[in-house]
Amino acid sequence: MAGIRTQPQIQLIPAPVDGALDAADETVDLLLDTGRAPGEVLVLTVGEPHPWAAHELSFGETAYWAQYEAADDVFYADAAVADRVLTRPVVIVAVNGGTEHDTARTLAAARAKAGALLIVCGDPQRINTVLGAAV
Repeated sequence: MAGIRTQPQIQLIPAPVDGALDAADETVDLLLDTGRAPGEVLVLTVGEPHPWAAHELSFGETAYWAQYEAADDVFYADAAVADRVLTRPVVIVAVNGGTEHDTARTLAAARAKAGALLIVCGDPQRINTVLGAAV
């Protein structure tokens, strides 16, 4: 039937809270090394913003969002703005802080944004606890 969206495949990459960003970065590198186009990848952070996002935002919101709209590179965003981004084939979530509510909200949004693959980097126990509430 037309209009029915399939659910993305979900992968969990175990990582401590303070290692979730590194795990997400390594996952991005692996995806790019295996042929995934950079513009197909969105990385959302639940805790502190990714250093790339913080750096790019230092040039202003207009320039930051223009990079997103160009869709020619990996885009990093804070989970708080997840509603502003559109679907990308691959969404990576770094659970690098935040509350369980923040994590649940982010995972639900990321699942809706991921076209084919949702990769979650973080503490498996915490993620599995909130996945039950988020999906």
